[in-house]
Amino acid sequence: MAAVRQKMIVVPIDGTENSLRSLNYVNLMFGPKHNLNVTVFHGLPSLPPVLIEESSKDARIVEQIQSLKKKNIGLAERLLTDAKNKLIKMAFGEQAVATVYQERRVGIARDICNWAEDNRADAVIISTRGRGKLAAFFLGETANKVLEYSRSCPVWMVKGTVEKKHAILAVDNSKNALRAVAHAGFMLSGTDVNVTVFHSKRDFKRFLPKELADEFPELQKFWQRKAGKVMLPFIQKAKDLLLEAGLREGQISTKLVDGGRSAAADILEEMNSSKAGSLFMGLRGYSSVKDFTMGSITRKVLNQAEDMAVCIVP
Repeated sequence: MAAVRQKMIVVPIDGTENSLRSLNYVNLMFGPKHNLNVTVFHGLPSLPPVLIEESSKDARIVEQIQSLKKKNIGLAERLLTDAKNKLIKMAFGEQAVATVYQERRVGIARDICNWAEDNRADAVIISTRGRGKLAAFFLGETANKVLEYSRSCPVWMVKGTVEKKHAILAVDNSKNALRAVAHAGFMLSGTDVNVTVFHSKRDFKRFLPKELADEFPELQKFWQRKAGKVMLPFIQKAKDLLLEAGLREGQISTKLVDGGRSAAADILEEMNSSKAGSLFMGLRGYSSVKDFTMGSITRKVLNQAEDMAVCIVP
Protein backbone atom coordinates (compact mmCIF):
# COMPACT_ATOMS: atom_id res chain seq x y z
CA MET A 1 0.00 0.00 0.00
CA ALA A 2 1.27 3.47 -0.86
CA ALA A 3 2.24 5.67 2.06
CA VAL A 4 -0.28 8.32 3.03
CA ARG A 5 1.27 11.67 2.15
CA GLN A 6 0.34 14.92 3.84
CA LYS A 7 -2.30 16.91 1.99
CA MET A 8 -2.99 20.63 2.02
CA ILE A 9 -6.34 22.20 1.21
CA VAL A 10 -7.54 25.80 1.07
CA VAL A 11 -11.01 26.65 2.34
CA PRO A 12 -12.20 30.21 1.50
CA ILE A 13 -14.76 31.52 3.99
CA ASP A 14 -16.83 34.67 4.55
CA GLY A 15 -17.96 33.90 8.09
CA THR A 16 -21.51 32.77 7.29
CA GLU A 17 -22.93 29.36 8.15
CA ASN A 18 -23.23 28.64 4.44
CA SER A 19 -19.54 29.20 3.80
CA LEU A 20 -18.62 27.23 6.94
CA ARG A 21 -20.34 24.18 5.48
CA SER A 22 -17.09 23.55 3.67
CA LEU A 23 -15.49 22.89 7.07
CA ASN A 24 -18.21 20.37 7.90
CA TYR A 25 -17.48 18.66 4.61
CA VAL A 26 -13.73 18.52 5.36
CA ASN A 27 -14.54 16.86 8.68
CA LEU A 28 -16.91 14.38 7.01
CA MET A 29 -14.46 13.29 4.33
CA PHE A 30 -11.16 13.38 6.20
CA GLY A 31 -11.72 13.74 9.94
CA PRO A 32 -9.25 15.17 12.45
CA LYS A 33 -6.90 12.17 12.45
CA HIS A 34 -6.08 12.40 8.75
CA ASN A 35 -2.68 13.66 7.60
CA LEU A 36 -4.13 16.96 6.47
CA ASN A 37 -3.31 20.65 6.69
CA VAL A 38 -6.18 23.10 6.31
CA THR A 39 -5.69 26.77 5.41
CA VAL A 40 -8.78 28.89 6.00
CA PHE A 41 -8.62 31.86 3.62
CA HIS A 42 -10.45 35.19 3.72
CA GLY A 43 -10.20 37.91 1.10
CA LEU A 44 -10.58 41.41 2.46
CA PRO A 45 -13.16 43.52 0.64
CA SER A 46 -11.57 46.54 -1.06
CA LEU A 47 -12.61 50.17 -1.27
CA PRO A 48 -13.28 51.84 -4.63
CA PRO A 49 -9.98 53.11 -6.13
CA VAL A 50 -11.45 56.55 -6.71
CA LEU A 51 -12.13 56.88 -2.98
CA ILE A 52 -8.51 56.06 -2.18
CA GLU A 53 -7.29 58.58 -4.74
CA GLU A 54 -9.57 61.35 -3.54
CA SER A 55 -8.82 60.69 0.13
CA SER A 56 -5.31 62.12 -0.24
CA LYS A 57 -6.92 65.55 -0.60
CA ASP A 58 -8.75 65.38 2.73
CA ALA A 59 -6.95 64.48 5.96
CA ARG A 60 -10.21 63.56 7.72
CA ILE A 61 -11.06 61.05 4.99
CA VAL A 62 -7.57 59.57 5.17
CA GLU A 63 -8.02 59.04 8.91
CA GLN A 64 -11.40 57.39 8.44
CA ILE A 65 -10.05 55.09 5.74
CA GLN A 66 -7.19 54.00 8.00
CA SER A 67 -9.68 53.32 10.78
CA LEU A 68 -11.86 51.35 8.37
CA LYS A 69 -8.90 49.25 7.25
CA LYS A 70 -8.08 48.36 10.85
CA LYS A 71 -11.68 47.34 11.53
CA ASN A 72 -11.71 45.35 8.30
CA ILE A 73 -8.65 43.41 9.40
CA GLY A 74 -10.12 42.93 12.87
CA LEU A 75 -13.28 41.48 11.36
CA ALA A 76 -11.23 39.15 9.15
CA GLU A 77 -9.24 37.94 12.15
CA ARG A 78 -12.43 37.21 14.10
CA LEU A 79 -13.97 35.33 11.16
CA LEU A 80 -10.84 33.24 10.71
CA THR A 81 -10.51 32.56 14.43
CA ASP A 82 -14.13 31.39 14.56
CA ALA A 83 -13.52 29.07 11.61
CA LYS A 84 -10.35 27.67 13.16
CA ASN A 85 -12.10 27.13 16.49
CA LYS A 86 -14.86 25.27 14.65
CA LEU A 87 -12.29 22.80 13.32
CA ILE A 88 -10.58 22.54 16.70
CA LYS A 89 -13.94 21.66 18.27
CA MET A 90 -14.13 18.87 15.69
CA ALA A 91 -10.81 17.63 17.20
CA PHE A 92 -8.51 18.97 14.48
CA GLY A 93 -5.09 19.82 15.88
CA GLU A 94 -4.34 23.52 16.25
CA GLN A 95 -1.12 23.18 14.24
CA ALA A 96 -3.05 21.50 11.39
CA VAL A 97 -5.16 24.63 10.82
CA ALA A 98 -3.70 27.85 9.43
CA THR A 99 -5.53 31.13 8.79
CA VAL A 100 -4.76 33.68 6.08
CA TYR A 101 -6.35 36.99 5.18
CA GLN A 102 -5.26 38.99 2.17
CA GLU A 103 -6.12 42.34 0.64
CA ARG A 104 -7.66 42.08 -2.79
CA ARG A 105 -4.97 42.16 -5.48
CA VAL A 106 -6.60 41.16 -8.75
CA GLY A 107 -10.04 39.95 -7.75
CA ILE A 108 -11.23 37.56 -5.08
CA ALA A 109 -11.47 34.52 -7.39
CA ARG A 110 -8.05 35.04 -8.96
CA ASP A 111 -6.57 35.81 -5.53
CA ILE A 112 -7.86 32.51 -4.17
CA CYS A 113 -6.48 30.59 -7.15
CA ASN A 114 -3.13 32.38 -7.11
CA TRP A 115 -2.65 31.86 -3.38
CA ALA A 116 -3.58 28.17 -3.60
CA GLU A 117 -1.29 27.53 -6.55
CA ASP A 118 1.61 29.62 -5.20
CA ASN A 119 1.44 27.60 -1.98
CA ARG A 120 1.04 24.26 -3.78
CA ALA A 121 -2.34 23.43 -2.32
CA ASP A 122 -3.79 20.08 -3.33
CA ALA A 123 -7.35 21.42 -3.57
CA VAL A 124 -9.60 24.41 -2.99
CA ILE A 125 -12.83 23.47 -1.22
CA ILE A 126 -15.38 26.26 -1.55
CA SER A 127 -19.04 26.63 -0.63
CA THR A 128 -21.25 28.26 -3.26
CA ARG A 129 -23.53 30.36 -1.07
CA GLY A 130 -22.97 33.33 1.23
CA ARG A 131 -24.32 36.71 2.20
CA GLY A 132 -24.70 40.16 0.68
CA LYS A 133 -22.54 41.95 -1.84
CA LEU A 134 -19.35 41.95 0.20
CA ALA A 135 -19.51 38.15 0.23
CA ALA A 136 -21.20 37.67 -3.11
CA PHE A 137 -18.38 35.41 -4.24
CA PHE A 138 -20.09 32.56 -2.41
CA LEU A 139 -23.37 33.05 -4.27
CA GLY A 140 -21.96 31.23 -7.27
CA GLU A 141 -20.37 33.94 -9.39
CA THR A 142 -16.95 33.87 -7.80
CA ALA A 143 -17.06 30.16 -7.04
CA ASN A 144 -17.54 29.59 -10.76
CA LYS A 145 -14.72 32.04 -11.49
CA VAL A 146 -12.43 30.10 -9.15
CA LEU A 147 -13.14 27.05 -11.27
CA GLU A 148 -12.54 29.06 -14.45
CA TYR A 149 -9.27 30.65 -13.31
CA SER A 150 -7.68 27.65 -11.61
CA ARG A 151 -4.85 26.51 -13.86
CA SER A 152 -3.74 23.41 -11.98
CA CYS A 153 -5.40 23.20 -8.56
CA PRO A 154 -8.57 21.05 -8.38
CA VAL A 155 -11.67 22.87 -7.14
CA TRP A 156 -14.20 21.12 -4.89
CA MET A 157 -17.50 23.00 -4.99
CA VAL A 158 -19.71 22.20 -1.99
CA LYS A 159 -23.32 22.62 -3.08
CA GLY A 160 -25.61 22.75 -0.04
CA THR A 161 -25.25 20.29 2.83
CA VAL A 162 -23.27 17.10 2.20
CA GLU A 163 -23.99 14.21 4.56
CA LYS A 164 -22.87 11.14 2.57
CA LYS A 165 -19.26 10.03 2.21
CA HIS A 166 -19.55 7.75 -0.83
CA ALA A 167 -17.82 9.19 -3.93
CA ILE A 168 -18.47 8.74 -7.64
CA LEU A 169 -15.66 9.11 -10.19
CA ALA A 170 -17.28 9.96 -13.52
CA VAL A 171 -14.81 8.91 -16.23
CA ASP A 172 -14.53 8.79 -19.99
CA ASN A 173 -11.62 7.72 -22.20
CA SER A 174 -9.66 10.96 -21.79
CA LYS A 175 -6.39 11.81 -20.08
CA ASN A 176 -8.15 14.50 -18.05
CA ALA A 177 -10.52 11.91 -16.61
CA LEU A 178 -7.55 9.83 -15.48
CA ARG A 179 -6.04 12.94 -13.85
CA ALA A 180 -9.29 13.29 -11.91
CA VAL A 181 -9.00 9.66 -10.83
CA ALA A 182 -5.39 10.18 -9.75
CA HIS A 183 -6.42 13.25 -7.72
CA ALA A 184 -9.26 11.33 -6.07
CA GLY A 185 -6.90 8.49 -5.26
CA PHE A 186 -4.38 10.80 -3.64
CA MET A 187 -6.94 12.80 -1.67
CA LEU A 188 -9.02 9.82 -0.52
CA SER A 189 -6.12 7.51 0.32
CA GLY A 190 -6.04 6.85 4.04
CA THR A 191 -9.77 7.56 4.41
CA ASP A 192 -12.66 5.12 4.69
CA VAL A 193 -14.52 6.68 1.72
CA ASN A 194 -15.90 4.13 -0.76
CA VAL A 195 -15.48 5.00 -4.44
CA THR A 196 -17.35 3.97 -7.59
CA VAL A 197 -15.70 4.40 -10.98
CA PHE A 198 -18.67 5.22 -13.21
CA HIS A 199 -19.25 5.59 -16.95
CA SER A 200 -22.46 5.89 -18.93
CA LYS A 201 -22.09 4.81 -22.53
CA ARG A 202 -23.31 7.44 -24.95
CA ASP A 203 -26.73 6.53 -26.23
CA PHE A 204 -27.14 6.12 -29.98
CA LYS A 205 -29.81 8.84 -29.85
CA ARG A 206 -27.17 11.39 -28.89
CA PHE A 207 -25.82 11.16 -32.45
CA LEU A 208 -29.06 11.02 -34.45
CA PRO A 209 -32.66 12.20 -34.20
CA LYS A 210 -34.69 9.74 -32.11
CA GLU A 211 -36.95 8.74 -35.01
CA LEU A 212 -33.93 7.74 -37.11
CA ALA A 213 -32.13 5.91 -34.30
CA ASP A 214 -35.24 3.87 -33.48
CA GLU A 215 -35.33 2.54 -37.04
CA PHE A 216 -32.03 0.73 -36.54
CA PRO A 217 -32.24 -1.22 -33.25
CA GLU A 218 -29.49 -3.67 -34.27
CA LEU A 219 -27.14 -0.78 -34.94
CA GLN A 220 -27.96 0.62 -31.50
CA LYS A 221 -27.09 -2.71 -29.85
CA PHE A 222 -23.87 -2.97 -31.85
CA TRP A 223 -22.87 0.56 -30.79
CA GLN A 224 -23.53 -0.15 -27.11
CA ARG A 225 -21.38 -3.30 -27.20
CA LYS A 226 -18.53 -1.48 -28.92
CA ALA A 227 -18.78 1.53 -26.60
CA GLY A 228 -18.54 -0.78 -23.60
CA LYS A 229 -15.48 -2.61 -24.94
CA VAL A 230 -13.71 0.69 -25.61
CA MET A 231 -14.27 1.84 -22.01
CA LEU A 232 -13.28 -1.33 -20.17
CA PRO A 233 -9.50 -0.70 -20.34
CA PHE A 234 -9.98 2.86 -19.07
CA ILE A 235 -12.13 1.68 -16.18
CA GLN A 236 -9.50 -0.91 -15.26
CA LYS A 237 -6.78 1.75 -15.51
CA ALA A 238 -8.80 3.98 -13.17
CA LYS A 239 -9.11 1.16 -10.65
CA ASP A 240 -5.38 0.45 -10.87
CA LEU A 241 -4.60 4.13 -10.20
CA LEU A 242 -6.79 4.09 -7.09
CA LEU A 243 -5.09 0.95 -5.80
CA GLU A 244 -1.66 2.42 -6.48
CA ALA A 245 -2.67 5.53 -4.53
CA GLY A 246 -3.41 3.39 -1.49
CA LEU A 247 -7.14 2.71 -1.57
CA ARG A 248 -8.14 -0.80 -0.57
CA GLU A 249 -9.73 -3.23 -3.00
CA GLY A 250 -12.87 -3.27 -0.87
CA GLN A 251 -13.26 0.50 -1.19
CA ILE A 252 -13.47 0.43 -4.98
CA SER A 253 -16.30 -0.63 -7.26
CA THR A 254 -16.91 -0.04 -10.98
CA LYS A 255 -20.12 0.57 -12.91
CA LEU A 256 -20.69 0.74 -16.67
CA VAL A 257 -24.24 1.54 -17.78
CA ASP A 258 -26.11 2.23 -21.01
CA GLY A 259 -26.44 5.99 -21.32
CA GLY A 260 -29.71 7.88 -21.33
CA ARG A 261 -30.73 11.32 -22.48
CA SER A 262 -27.49 13.03 -21.44
CA ALA A 263 -24.22 12.29 -19.68
CA ALA A 264 -24.93 14.92 -17.02
CA ALA A 265 -28.35 13.42 -16.25
CA ASP A 266 -26.84 9.92 -16.05
CA ILE A 267 -24.17 11.11 -13.61
CA LEU A 268 -26.65 12.93 -11.37
CA GLU A 269 -29.00 9.95 -11.42
CA GLU A 270 -26.15 7.71 -10.28
CA MET A 271 -25.27 10.17 -7.51
CA ASN A 272 -28.85 10.02 -6.23
CA SER A 273 -29.44 6.29 -6.62
CA SER A 274 -26.13 5.33 -4.97
CA LYS A 275 -26.57 7.93 -2.21
CA ALA A 276 -23.19 9.49 -2.98
CA GLY A 277 -22.04 12.84 -1.59
CA SER A 278 -18.99 13.62 -3.73
CA LEU A 279 -18.44 13.61 -7.48
CA PHE A 280 -15.05 13.75 -9.20
CA MET A 281 -14.81 14.84 -12.84
CA GLY A 282 -12.17 16.00 -15.27
CA LEU A 283 -12.70 19.53 -16.58
CA ARG A 284 -12.26 18.40 -20.17
CA GLY A 285 -13.37 15.07 -21.59
CA TYR A 286 -13.52 13.42 -24.98
CA SER A 287 -15.68 16.25 -26.34
CA SER A 288 -14.15 19.57 -27.39
CA VAL A 289 -12.53 21.74 -24.74
CA LYS A 290 -15.01 24.58 -25.29
CA ASP A 291 -18.00 22.24 -25.10
CA PHE A 292 -16.94 20.33 -22.01
CA THR A 293 -15.26 23.05 -19.95
CA MET A 294 -18.36 24.99 -19.00
CA GLY A 295 -20.69 23.64 -21.68
CA SER A 296 -22.97 20.66 -21.70
CA ILE A 297 -21.64 18.21 -19.11
CA THR A 298 -19.82 20.27 -16.51
CA ARG A 299 -22.26 23.17 -16.55
CA LYS A 300 -25.33 20.93 -16.32
CA VAL A 301 -23.87 18.94 -13.45
CA LEU A 302 -22.84 22.05 -11.52
CA ASN A 303 -26.15 23.82 -12.14
CA GLN A 304 -28.29 20.85 -11.14
CA ALA A 305 -26.21 19.43 -8.30
CA GLU A 306 -27.78 19.67 -4.84
CA ASP A 307 -26.40 18.65 -1.45
CA MET A 308 -23.19 17.25 -2.92
CA ALA A 309 -19.61 18.28 -3.55
CA VAL A 310 -18.46 18.42 -7.17
CA CYS A 311 -14.70 18.16 -7.59
CA ILE A 312 -13.44 19.42 -10.94
CA VAL A 313 -9.84 18.65 -11.95
CA PRO A 314 -8.25 20.95 -14.59
